[in-house]
Amino acid sequence: MHTEHRQRFLEVLRERRAAAVIPTATHKVRNHDCEYRFRPDSDFWYLTGFDEPDAVLVLVPALATTKSQGPRTILYLREKDREREIWTGRRLGVAAAPAALAVDEARPIEKLWDDLPQLLKNVERIVWRTGPDEARDREMLHVISKLRASAKGPVVPPLELLDPAPLLHELRLMKSPAEIEVMRRAARITKEAHIQAMRRAQPDLNEREIDALVEAIFRSQGGTGCAYTNIVAGGANACILHYVENNQALRDGDLLLIDAGCEFDYYASDVTRTFPVNGRFSAEQRALYDVVLDAQLAAVAHVKPGVTFNSVHELALQRLVAGLVKLGLLEGPVETALEKETYKRFYMHRTSHWLGLDVHDCGAYVIDGSSRALEAGMVLTVEPGLYVAADDETVEARWRGIGIRIEDDVLVTATGHDVLTAGIPKHVDEVEAACQGRALQSVHG
Repeated sequence: MHTEHRQRFLEVLRERRAAAVIPTATHKVRNHDCEYRFRPDSDFWYLTGFDEPDAVLVLVPALATTKSQGPRTILYLREKDREREIWTGRRLGVAAAPAALAVDEARPIEKLWDDLPQLLKNVERIVWRTGPDEARDREMLHVISKLRASAKGPVVPPLELLDPAPLLHELRLMKSPAEIEVMRRAARITKEAHIQAMRRAQPDLNEREIDALVEAIFRSQGGTGCAYTNIVAGGANACILHYVENNQALRDGDLLLIDAGCEFDYYASDVTRTFPVNGRFSAEQRALYDVVLDAQLAAVAHVKPGVTFNSVHELALQRLVAGLVKLGLLEGPVETALEKETYKRFYMHRTSHWLGLDVHDCGAYVIDGSSRALEAGMVLTVEPGLYVAADDETVEARWRGIGIRIEDDVLVTATGHDVLTAGIPKHVDEVEAACQGRALQSVHG
C-alpha cells in the first residue's frame, strides 16, 4: 500500500519537476521528562508505513535533466544502537530498511542535511511543509541557499517551496481499497466499543469509567489507540461540543453522548452515539432524538458521486430546522429560520468533514470557489446534532440540558455510498435494547 502511495506521489512530483522531503513527527513532551506515546506524521506514514521517530523520506522523480535512471526513494533513519535500544526500544536500522520498507536506499539520519544539496540538484521545486519545526525550516533554507549559490550554467536552482496540501493531500483524500479495508477494521472495533458502552452505562457510574472501557476495547482489539480524545458527556455536558473532562457522575434520566473512534494502523474512525443512561428515552429526549436521526438518515442517503460536499450539510440543516419548528423550539416558517440563522443556538457546527489518517482529514472542500463534488473513494462523516443549553431560558425547562449527536463514517462508492460504521445502534428501539443488554435484530437497514 505504501509503495503504491509513493509511486503515485512520484508521478505528481515528476509533472511538477519537484522533489519532496517528508519528515515524520517529533516526540512531544507531556510533562517534565515524560513524553506522549509517539505517533508518526500522517503524510510520512502514508508514504512509508514506518513508525519510528527521527526519520525523513526524500523522493526524487526521474527528470530528463538529471542523470538518474529512475525515481529514487531514500529513507533517512536512526542506525541500530544496542545501548540506546535497551532504554528506548528496538530500531529497524539502516541496513534492514530497504528490504523491510521497499525503499530504494536508506541512510543514517545524521547525513540528511549534508546530502540534500546533492539530491535536490536540478529540481525546480521542493515539497516541504513549513511551520511545524522551526529548526528544520532553518536547515531547509540553508540547503536552498547552497543550491542557489552553486547554480551555474545548466544547473537549475529551486524556484519555490510547495506545500504538500494541493499535491500529497489530494492523493490522501481518495482512499484505495487497501486503505478502506483498514478503515473498516477501525470501524468494527469502534462498533464493539459503542455497544459495550451502551450495555455498561448506568446511573451513578462516572463518565471516566465509560471512557476507560471504550479506550480499553480500542487497544485490546489491536487499535493504535483513540483517533482523538474521547468525548464522554452525560447530561448537559453534551452541549459542550468538545467536552473532554469525562469526570462527572452519570445521572438517572440523563442522556450520555459518546464521540469516540478507534484508530487502526493510524487510520481514524469517528462515531457519535447518544443514549439514555437508564435505558429509556424521555418524551422530550426522544422527540429531539428523532429530529436528529431523521436529519442524519436523510444526509447519509444523499451521499453519492456528483453531489456537493456542502449539500450534505444543507439537507441535514433543513431537516433539523423543520423539526425544531414543528416542536415549537424555533419560530417558523422554516425558510425564515434558515435565512436568519436562528437555529444556531441549537446547531452551531457543520455536518461533515473528511476522514482518513487524520480525524479531520486533509483535502480541499472548495474547488474554484464552489463546494466540491463528491467522488468515489472519499470518506466523510455525517454528524448532525441538536444542543439545548441548560441555561437557555428561551425554551421550556423540559428541553434544557439535552444534547444529541449521531455520527457515522460514510464511504462514497461508484454507485452511491457505504456506511463503514453501520451496525452501531442508532434507531430508538435498537438503542434502548442495547442499553438494556438485549440483542435486537435490526429492521432498519
